[in-house]
Amino acid sequence: MLRTAADCLRDGGVIVYPTDSCYALGCAIGAKEAMERIQRIRQTGKRHFFTVICSDLSEIAHFARVENWQYRQLKAFTPGPYTFVLRATREVPRRLLDERRKTVGIRVPDHAVVRLLLAEYGEPLMSTTLLLPGDELPLTDARDIEERIGYAVDLILDGGNCGLEPSTIVDLSGEAPVILRAGKGDPRPFQ
Repeated sequence: MLRTAADCLRDGGVIVYPTDSCYALGCAIGAKEAMERIQRIRQTGKRHFFTVICSDLSEIAHFARVENWQYRQLKAFTPGPYTFVLRATREVPRRLLDERRKTVGIRVPDHAVVRLLLAEYGEPLMSTTLLLPGDELPLTDARDIEERIGYAVDLILDGGNCGLEPSTIVDLSGEAPVILRAGKGDPRPFQ
């Protein structure tokens, strides 16, 4: 199934996959049509920020400029249920940027399925939490996901129930960490 999911990503498809916080929608970074499909599923505007899902710290340097103090934070809290906002490198596609601030969200989840998927795919993913319009919580069961949006995605990786809380978002792009959203990851170390 992981090979099929990786092939789906290579072919420009949209997948649902589990993370250490909740299920997410993902696609290849260069797949503009897949990104637009995800925006339609979530009913977000073009300004919705996607996160780059990396397999480890070494991939982050391609997308973000990381100073020593930021690297120490990343090393201490990845993999884990955190999304980090960092200054983007010039290689980051505009659709992944906060254009005003020139930042990008980066995440290294701690879930066996996503780690195996990233190893099979061989590249980072573009991703967002699977939170549907009108819902207060993300979907957490693959059968429910199939019933609600199976028609709109190409593949669902069933990783069991992986939780209801999205990742904690920590902005590391300034002089000190700033919590943008408290989620599954403990925000106290950044306060």
